[in-house]
Amino acid sequence: MSSIPHKKQEPQLIHPKHHVYLEGPKSRGYELAFAWRVFKQFIKGFRTLHFVGPCITVFGSARFGEEHLYYQQAREFGKRIAQMGLTTLTGGGPGIMEAANRGAFENGGQSFGCNIVLPFEQKENPYLHRSVTFEHFFVRKVLLVKYSYAFVIMPGGFGTMDELFETLTLVQTKTITRFPVILFGKEYYQSLMDVFAKMQLDGTISSEDLDLLLFTDDVEEAMAHIQRYIRSNYQVKPRRRLWWLFEKR
Repeated sequence: MSSIPHKKQEPQLIHPKHHVYLEGPKSRGYELAFAWRVFKQFIKGFRTLHFVGPCITVFGSARFGEEHLYYQQAREFGKRIAQMGLTTLTGGGPGIMEAANRGAFENGGQSFGCNIVLPFEQKENPYLHRSVTFEHFFVRKVLLVKYSYAFVIMPGGFGTMDELFETLTLVQTKTITRFPVILFGKEYYQSLMDVFAKMQLDGTISSEDLDLLLFTDDVEEAMAHIQRYIRSNYQVKPRRRLWWLFEKR
């Protein structure tokens, strides 16, 4: 009887900062220290972005270079957001994020980034007036949503999908106001829209869940959709700087 050879197992590569999450509960001291680190990240983000003004957040892949059409379109979004007098907010990295920040930066608009510590790919782009870097994705996502009045979802990968579905879930569950969400790139996202249609057909989402999701290839149409919402719903709420909190201009 012949034996079946065992396939040699490749060693699993785990980022040194994240392997601890696979080990289950830790000591109470470790958990308290972790909670404190997360709290400090939130406070740092709040202090950095408190006076940023109303933002539009642009999500998208870090992997598109400046010669790519999606990069050029994201750059146009940054320009148009600047012309509206709003702040462009991104994940602060290269690719689509850089393009949107660049469009704002080069056209007199405010350009901010919420970066993340990663072992590869992510580096701060040079078109930011201010930025803040986080250790954890969940902290970063809270900040990217908290200060925005609309969301532009450019073509991207797993991270972009994570951000899209979390934003839609927050809107669906009325956790956040029903801000406009632009799904930009008809060819890229057509299969995803087919999935949404199937969800609606099977009753797992309702038609109103997609009311503010605009599926388009047209920057002009996207910005007009956002402007209609902001014109009807946005109210200026000035924030006073407190000297005793070292809040400088």
